[in-house]
Amino acid sequence: MAHVPHPLTQYVQRLVQRVRAVDERRPLVWDLLVTGFFVTAGGIDFAGGGWRNVAHNQDLPAWLVLTTSLGLSLPLLWRRRHPMAAIAVMVAFGTLNAGTGAMLQVSLVQLIVLFNIALRLPLTTLGRAGALMLVPLLVGTVRYPKGSWDQQIVPQVWAYTLIALLGIAVRSRQDYTQALVERARQLEVERDQQAQLAAAAERTRIAREMHDIIGHNLSVITGLADGGKYAAAKSPEHAAKALDAIGSTSRQALAELRRLLDVLRDEAPEAAALAPQPALTDLTRLIDGVRSAGLPVRTTVHGRPDALPQGQELTVYRVVQEALTNTLKHGGPGATANVEISYADDGVTVTVTDTGRAAPLPPVAAREGRGLTGMRERTALYAGTLETGPRPLPATGWEVRLHLPGTTAPPHVTAPKETAQ
Repeated sequence: MAHVPHPLTQYVQRLVQRVRAVDERRPLVWDLLVTGFFVTAGGIDFAGGGWRNVAHNQDLPAWLVLTTSLGLSLPLLWRRRHPMAAIAVMVAFGTLNAGTGAMLQVSLVQLIVLFNIALRLPLTTLGRAGALMLVPLLVGTVRYPKGSWDQQIVPQVWAYTLIALLGIAVRSRQDYTQALVERARQLEVERDQQAQLAAAAERTRIAREMHDIIGHNLSVITGLADGGKYAAAKSPEHAAKALDAIGSTSRQALAELRRLLDVLRDEAPEAAALAPQPALTDLTRLIDGVRSAGLPVRTTVHGRPDALPQGQELTVYRVVQEALTNTLKHGGPGATANVEISYADDGVTVTVTDTGRAAPLPPVAAREGRGLTGMRERTALYAGTLETGPRPLPATGWEVRLHLPGTTAPPHVTAPKETAQ
């Protein structure tokens, strides 16, 4: 349960905040009010003769008492802009006050300037101000001694010290509060930056997924459409099969796009959670779709995946998908592809090669696009390695090799299985 301050404490806090607000908005007006108050108080003390009750010398001319009273109160107006000048003037008139025996109580206004110096200026300046304020005290003790010197000096020194410590304490509190405010502002900036970075990362992830889905499926659809166009005149049955495959591939692409968009919709998180990401079990359907688009693909699997993490399965799937899509785009007529997946003690290794053009068209730089960047980002998530580039001569075509380190127990190795079409 949150602590609720006492009503009196709340009232004092609100009052202090209002005073500070006035002080910050109109410092000159506040200084005039404070100075006017103490000038008026000194004038009342002078006019009513109250100063005589504590004076050591009551036979002083009126003009001297009035001048001393004004000299001790008016410098308050300079305490912000010229605090040391204000304390110097007050010390001069305070020395006159102590030396003549007037002992005006308005001399205590020096404590306000001392507090202001402790609040805003360095400690060395505070030390000089405190040393100056000892001068009237020593003059009064020597000129009008009353009892032992420590009875006259020590209480005043303690008062000066307490006021200085109060100013330092308030200053420390203000510095601490300012540090907290600055820290809060910095945290807000960092929060906004983190939100921007997260948004950028999310946009990159969405773009990568969109590329994987749309790029692959459109490449398959394009291959099927080209094949169906050539088969329409000679073999209507093959053309009809191509159209069926186009429809199936389109529906699959639409389903994956809907799943991706559901993830982005706040109002349907349950539906998005029910749609699984592609896994190794979907590789067969992926490769069949590529084959139906006209690219012969041979697959070889060594070993067996034992509890391969879902993220690694998705990475393997997307790398194979991107590699075969690039072969469809750039391999040229007559190209074939080979997919080899090996499960071993040190992890899973995927090698995708094709027999396309020796110099891919468009140039190699064209393959350094979003697809290859996405493959490398996925690989880096699992501390894997990805190697891409032309196959060594005299072979032609392109090679993509992915290795993801193992995170589970060693898989059971079986004899290699090969399928081709």
